[in-house]
Amino acid sequence: MADIPWELKCPQVIGVKLTGSLSGWTSPKDVILKVAGILTVKGGTGAIVEYFGPGVESISCTGMGTICNMGAEIGATTSIFPYNKRMHNYLVATSRKDIAELADQNTNLLTPDDGAPYDRIVEINLSELEPYINGPFTPDLAHTVDKVGAAAKKHNWPLEVKVGLIGSCTNSSYEDMGRCASIVKQAMSHGLKSKCLFHITPGSEQIRATIERDGIAEILRSFGGVVLANACGPCIGQWDRKDVAKGEKNTIVTSYNRNFTGRNDANPNTHCFVTSPEIVTAMSLAGTLDFDPRRDELTGSDGKKFKLDDPFAAELPALGFDPGEDTFQAPPEDGSNVNVEVSPESQRLQLLTPFDKWDGKDLEDMTILIKTVGKCTTDHISAAGPWLRFRGHLDNISNNLFLTALSADNNEMNNVQNKSTKEYGSVPDTARAYKAAGIKWCVIGDDNYGEGSSREHAALEPRHLGGRAIIVRSFARIHETNLKKQGMLPLTFADPADYDKITPDDKITLIGLQQLAPGKPVTCRVKKTDGKSLDIILNHSFNELQIAWFKAGSALNRMKEIAAGK
Repeated sequence: MADIPWELKCPQVIGVKLTGSLSGWTSPKDVILKVAGILTVKGGTGAIVEYFGPGVESISCTGMGTICNMGAEIGATTSIFPYNKRMHNYLVATSRKDIAELADQNTNLLTPDDGAPYDRIVEINLSELEPYINGPFTPDLAHTVDKVGAAAKKHNWPLEVKVGLIGSCTNSSYEDMGRCASIVKQAMSHGLKSKCLFHITPGSEQIRATIERDGIAEILRSFGGVVLANACGPCIGQWDRKDVAKGEKNTIVTSYNRNFTGRNDANPNTHCFVTSPEIVTAMSLAGTLDFDPRRDELTGSDGKKFKLDDPFAAELPALGFDPGEDTFQAPPEDGSNVNVEVSPESQRLQLLTPFDKWDGKDLEDMTILIKTVGKCTTDHISAAGPWLRFRGHLDNISNNLFLTALSADNNEMNNVQNKSTKEYGSVPDTARAYKAAGIKWCVIGDDNYGEGSSREHAALEPRHLGGRAIIVRSFARIHETNLKKQGMLPLTFADPADYDKITPDDKITLIGLQQLAPGKPVTCRVKKTDGKSLDIILNHSFNELQIAWFKAGSALNRMKEIAAGK
């Protein structure tokens, strides 16, 4: 469509060998939670994660989907399973029998060759794998479910579970919902319901309609659950939470894939733990993190103690999937005469103005807008939740820039000094002041900068408000590419220790940009307030195509040039 090459730096391949079989309270989610604990949030960067081995056969097709979905949390380029009978059955059940038959004829292309080499192999015995729960504040802080209570007591994390949330794109299959319903039916047969708020987010209209038809949604409602819209919902912060005050320390458990600070409810003191839908349901029933359904007992309404049986549900609905309500609105067959008009007064939509083209000069004496400390995800850079109503209005949504990033200047959120006026203010306001004054600025960041959602606005907003370069110890891959597309310079310290040599008061000059070339480092001159300066070396991953984006001001600008024959 764009008439430019699609490119991807050739990734490594990390093999995850699965042996044994899943059973009991262990679910597909536990595979990726275990892998996240091993590889960490950046261990999969620049790699495809390929699952293989006899254990694959014990995982449902939608279970494989859950594992691959959450592969983004370890930085993986993508994740993949070999084609098998369970994928065939799912394709048939979802009206794609023709694709299943075509895949059956080409299994040699969709399964690994004998002796296929991997750059690294991680081995997991599914028969020995325990249920996991990861968090808080990062999806790679892994605990087995029997150990998380002790960890919470040690670190003073709130034990009481305030809200349990199941579903989202990661864990909302028919099988997931059915297994949760099997736990709920057991509990209600003993007179028990959820001790906390319990929210269910169907991952699609098809799932919503099917669990309604088959009575699963009503079972979950009877437990005290609220079935939300089949949308991102609380997983991305679309949650008008009322049960705790802003800033109140509390714990929630979810079957989502991300649990960064403030992501779900904009409360930085919400301790979010990610786990399987089954464990979310069990902990909602118990009301505490300190509960292992494999070993611990509950007390029924009759005063008698009981243990929950292992959850179980059908992999696919016996009556087939209900497609639900068809809300698709087809575009006109001929759109050549359609004009899109946006009111200039609109607060929700705004036509984009092309970013300015690089002037061919070095970037001299850039002010540092913020030097971030520690984890700086795309949620820290561009918060979601209520801000998403401005997704079509770049100027308005830019008012969320770096709201929850920690500043090295004072270890505070959203409070930085304007180096021209010496006054402190919010990060977006300070960036706007620099832009209005014609002051170019940059950002200094820590490790794995930009992990999490592949949120385009986290790259658009800094560029819109006058940013020119992001200089960090290391990047998450997708965010690094997004910055390039917007005409920014994503650069990494050749020596990560040089991060510590820069203070928020320094001025930054990037030298030799006219000679910017693939594999050629950039010299950065750091000017101190006492007039002294030091030079450090910065690396980059630009290829020739991406350098053309930078010179044009953005990838879109370059596409326009190509269309004009330039």
